[in-house]
Amino acid sequence: MRGLTGSPVLQRVTIPEADVYHLLSNERRRQALSVLWEFDDELTLRALSERIASLESETTPAPRPLRESVYNALHQTHLPKLASYDLVEYDPDRKLVRSNPESRLLARYMDTVTPVGVSWGEYYRALGIGALFAVVASLANLPLFAAIDPLVFSTTALALFAVSTVYQLAGSINRSLHSVTELLGQFLP
Repeated sequence: MRGLTGSPVLQRVTIPEADVYHLLSNERRRQALSVLWEFDDELTLRALSERIASLESETTPAPRPLRESVYNALHQTHLPKLASYDLVEYDPDRKLVRSNPESRLLARYMDTVTPVGVSWGEYYRALGIGALFAVVASLANLPLFAAIDPLVFSTTALALFAVSTVYQLAGSINRSLHSVTELLGQFLP
């Protein structure tokens, strides 16, 4: 079994970090992994491709040409590449795919993006740096900042962190529920 180099948690891993970035440089491979992580069982290639096409087009069902394009790209390129690194189990004859548990280790390389286009990590870093600056500026009695108690800046920053986290988690839960609803819709009349 292969894995990721350079992490103490991943002792048996051997995917070079450059290969990890190459694998994750393609949006469809990232989407395929993300969708597969939502399900414990295997998915059909058709269900996976329809889900990814819906994500790309932001419509359900996605236009037929897009669904076919995603299906073909996954079948011919992306799933075989992920399977070659043992990140997924893909049966091209039966058109069934499932993620391997080790593939979840790639999640740390796939930072999600906020609605304004920056990653959540960048957003939280900027919020923390801004809050730290405001508190220090208030304590140093800099103009405009000295009039406000540092506790106000700290409390505001903590409230923003809390609201942002709830928003991010709600979006994640909403996407998961949407995936389950779509999957059930394929099997129920």
